[in-house]
Amino acid sequence: MTMTSIINQSDMKVDMRRSANYRPNIWKDDFLQSLGSKYDKEEFVVQLNKWVIEVKRHFVQELDILQKLEFVDWIQKLGLANHFEREIDEFLETIFVSVQNFNKISVQQNMHVSALCFKLLRQHGYNVFPSDILSNFLDVMDNKFSSNAKDIIELLEASHLGLEDEIILDDAKIFAKNWLKDAFISYSINIKVVERVVHALELPSHWRVPWFDLKWHVKQYQANKDMDHVLLELTKLNFNITQAKLQKEVKELSRWWEKLGIKENLCFARNRLVESFMCATGVAFETKYESLRKWLTKVIIFVLVIDDVYDIHASFEELKPFTTAFQRWDAKEIEDLPDYMKFCFNALQDVTNEIAYDIGGEKNFNFVLHYLKKTWIEFCKALYVEAKWYKTGYIPSLQEYLNNAWITSSGPLILLHSYFGTVYELTNEIDDFPHIYDDLVYNVSLIIRLCNDLGTAVAERERGDAASSIVCYMNERNVSEEEARKHIQDIINNAWKRINGHCSNQDAFMEPFFNQARNAARVAHTLYLNGDGFGIQDRDIKKHILSLVVEPF
Repeated sequence: MTMTSIINQSDMKVDMRRSANYRPNIWKDDFLQSLGSKYDKEEFVVQLNKWVIEVKRHFVQELDILQKLEFVDWIQKLGLANHFEREIDEFLETIFVSVQNFNKISVQQNMHVSALCFKLLRQHGYNVFPSDILSNFLDVMDNKFSSNAKDIIELLEASHLGLEDEIILDDAKIFAKNWLKDAFISYSINIKVVERVVHALELPSHWRVPWFDLKWHVKQYQANKDMDHVLLELTKLNFNITQAKLQKEVKELSRWWEKLGIKENLCFARNRLVESFMCATGVAFETKYESLRKWLTKVIIFVLVIDDVYDIHASFEELKPFTTAFQRWDAKEIEDLPDYMKFCFNALQDVTNEIAYDIGGEKNFNFVLHYLKKTWIEFCKALYVEAKWYKTGYIPSLQEYLNNAWITSSGPLILLHSYFGTVYELTNEIDDFPHIYDDLVYNVSLIIRLCNDLGTAVAERERGDAASSIVCYMNERNVSEEEARKHIQDIINNAWKRINGHCSNQDAFMEPFFNQARNAARVAHTLYLNGDGFGIQDRDIKKHILSLVVEPF
């Protein structure tokens, strides 16, 4: 039988194709084009710069160590760290040099200081160990340990920056969680701290997207008795100026999306432009990364579309030539394929060429395109493996599944573009990227995939999709779904430890890339915390988008 006859038979069976029954897109172009903000005017940037100068004076004021640590912590939580990079670095360097003095401070009075100090130094890549700062109280943890909820929250947050084999931080995490849960159940927590306890137990700040959490932190800061009004106003103005920039970007992207024609020609696929833009913003919210956000939005959109081709719409017979076309990156290979596949291939090829030119210009276009093509090809090959497993009813072992699934997570695609948007523009080199950062990319991708599995497993099982990590482990070990989910969560925990290890002792010029790598993993936690944030456009994701893109302070 010829390939043409196979494809024709497949077209005749179009009515038998599967459907994910995705809900229609809720973000209409008319609504997006109506967005506007007064904060896109230069006068607001001038005011922002004045307030930045005023806030910088705090760094030379005579504050005690806890006040200064909390000040830096708030600056980060309020999305202002990019305005105070030098001041924060100088302060933390001073703290790092004198860190041995912390062991002389009494336990009861300084748990908060110690945990906060450890967290900030680890966040910024300083090579500090739990014994350097936390030994005063880690050795005396038990159920009778007397402290307050704020201290224990800070301990819980610090414990999530642990590295592999730091058992004492694993113990600290368990202790802090149990302490907070017990205190919450027994109503022994101050009512003003309850919201912070719930927030920390649901998801630690280290696993949360900083930009997504900003308005929540503003609410907490406003309730702080030591609140600085200038810092608060600076935060709100900075947010509103950034939001005005994001609104312009999403309007431009929506116009591109409308002209592209995918939603008409591939109507079975998820139409999730705004959610894709939100993910791109979560990875890199700073205004200087406008081009990167544009690339990532388009990449994520095509990840969804191609995933739906492989998972939902295409027959298995169509997928082999479709995958071969990607491997050869040649439109001649798709002449006998259905129109929807031709459209998908040509659209992705056009967008990839456009991004490669944006990054490399005429001089380095082919060099950049080589790496973009290679990553897309690996993505499609991995999707084909999953489709083959589904077709044959094969359930792989968990490790076999993960060896393929980290690629289908889209993590390699996201982090390659992130690398091009940060480090490459400074060095014009990338040859070392696959070798030096392979483990980092793998573990970020692992988190993206496993968070997805935890959030979508029920819906995928109901529509008969291929086996997820949960099903693979249940089948391999003959365990319950609850046990499988716990094991998957353990893998996520360990992946974060490896990511933390990669991000310690980092070069200053690599810091933006490392931050974006962590943010990519954090976006997954947010998207799939309460289900499938992409497939069903859940209420929490809609609320995030309205808050971050539409509603100013």
